[in-house]
Amino acid sequence: MNVEELVRDSLREQASDVPPPRSGFADRILAARRRRRARTLAAAAGTTALVVAAAVGVPMLLDAGPETGRGRGIHVVGDEVSDRGVQSHVDQSPPRDRIAVGDQVLAAYYTSKKVRQPNRDEIVERTYSVLNQETGRYEVDDRWSFLAVAPGMRTAAVLERELPAPRIGLLDLRTGKVTRWIPLAQGAGGLYFSPDGSKLVATTYDKNPDRAYWAHKVEVNNSYEPWRVPCRTGFAVVDVATGNSDWHALPAYAGGGGGYGSGENLRFNTDGTLLYEPINMAPGAIYRDFGGKAVTTPAKEAHVDLWSAPAGLSPDGKLVAGPFAGGAKTTATQVLDPRTGERVAKLRGQELLAWVDNERLIAWDIAPGGGEYENRLVLVGIGSKKTISLSGARTPKDHSSKRWEPVFARG
Repeated sequence: MNVEELVRDSLREQASDVPPPRSGFADRILAARRRRRARTLAAAAGTTALVVAAAVGVPMLLDAGPETGRGRGIHVVGDEVSDRGVQSHVDQSPPRDRIAVGDQVLAAYYTSKKVRQPNRDEIVERTYSVLNQETGRYEVDDRWSFLAVAPGMRTAAVLERELPAPRIGLLDLRTGKVTRWIPLAQGAGGLYFSPDGSKLVATTYDKNPDRAYWAHKVEVNNSYEPWRVPCRTGFAVVDVATGNSDWHALPAYAGGGGGYGSGENLRFNTDGTLLYEPINMAPGAIYRDFGGKAVTTPAKEAHVDLWSAPAGLSPDGKLVAGPFAGGAKTTATQVLDPRTGERVAKLRGQELLAWVDNERLIAWDIAPGGGEYENRLVLVGIGSKKTISLSGARTPKDHSSKRWEPVFARG
């Protein structure tokens, strides 16, 4: 995500009558995790021009208009999105019982809290709730600071509480026990599986990437807040079967801003042949080979932006999830042609999280009658004006026990 989008993301939580941000405010925003990416405002083009929109009211129904994918070889599901394979719990937030659509499953979710340190530093700590596949219920597992679920939902990769962690645990999701530990040359702060589950990329740090330092505080609205510092050292691509890994140096991106914290984590690209590094300036991402060398962005991924639209490419590769496309009082998302970036269809929702199939996606959207941050999981479809609710609405309060972030995996 570039500066423009990150600043847009967090400025939206300020009231419309707040004065322009003071010096250093953009830095504070760049340090924030993607807690509130789904927003209803426009941003000016370029990496430094910023526009703060008016406060968002209760969303109105989206008029899908003519952009429904017809004539482009894309099947339109119609006014009603298909409810096949839906397991929903619209009265639960955070969820207690299994949520899934088809084989796309909410495998886990986490809440976070800020833990104040004696020296006025702050550490954001995550607590995961993981799906028990026998009972179909989510159970708190507070042993881990970071958890990634492999395709198939048999294994999760975990990091222990103290970051950076010197080893990776492979957690059997059926028994809840660690079956193997994989040591690392340097301590890790984040993990992602490859699309086929055969590899992990572990991003390494020399400090806790989720710690904000009072010694590096920034001014925000006439007060000061601690701020994260760039501390990435590199990454290791790990063979899950053997535990073998190669570590490569890769300091934090130095092109401007910095301070992503856990947002500096690398992940695999769509087919698992490259690494994807989000950056805070255009083009929004750098693709690298497994040795860390920057390479040309694959043509089919030229418009993938996993910060603003985590769903990425559709399973058949013919569409890519796009950013927010709504207005001051409407929510909408969009899907794009992956090679040209041209909008193919406009959908409901605030943020596209995961593809279910080539026509349906799981998204965040505002709950009826709720404020802009009181969003719940919904199922949206190309050409559909309506949604199917999957969960209850989250609380708007950041770092609270009832504001949760999903972890999806194919079961």
